[in-house]
Amino acid sequence: MSDARVASDVSEECEATPIWSDRYELGFAPMDDIHKEFVDLVRLMKTAPESELVSVLDRFSQHAQAHFSEEESWMFADEFPARDCHKQEHDAVLDSVYEVRNLIQAGHNPAMVRDLAKALEDWFPLHATYMDSALAAWMFKKEYGGRPVVFRRMTK
Repeated sequence: MSDARVASDVSEECEATPIWSDRYELGFAPMDDIHKEFVDLVRLMKTAPESELVSVLDRFSQHAQAHFSEEESWMFADEFPARDCHKQEHDAVLDSVYEVRNLIQAGHNPAMVRDLAKALEDWFPLHATYMDSALAAWMFKKEYGGRPVVFRRMTK
């Protein structure tokens, strides 16, 4: 594959890769901040040069461990009802990250990081909309006594 083709592929992926938008806002700032970093790292996994994919995967792995640990500490401290199901989703994501890392260490092409990024890109909106929004509402209610209000831009 020529260098021009690789550059073209990355450019096309970059255009298709979403950046943070208010559609992901949940109204609980600590969670929204963690999610912004998550989205940025998934984007980087899709657009980084192949020579940087392993280090980007390692950065994402560290982020995901801290991100999920933070959410799980909120869930268990405040007895969030859906905590076990939510944690299972986190565990499945981490298992996938570790599997990709192990395959790369065994000699597989690091470009498989882009496939993982695509899967995460597909997974995140639904997870955030259902699992994380419920947790955000729970946390907000515990902290402030009500539900978060989130204003979003109208889309055409």
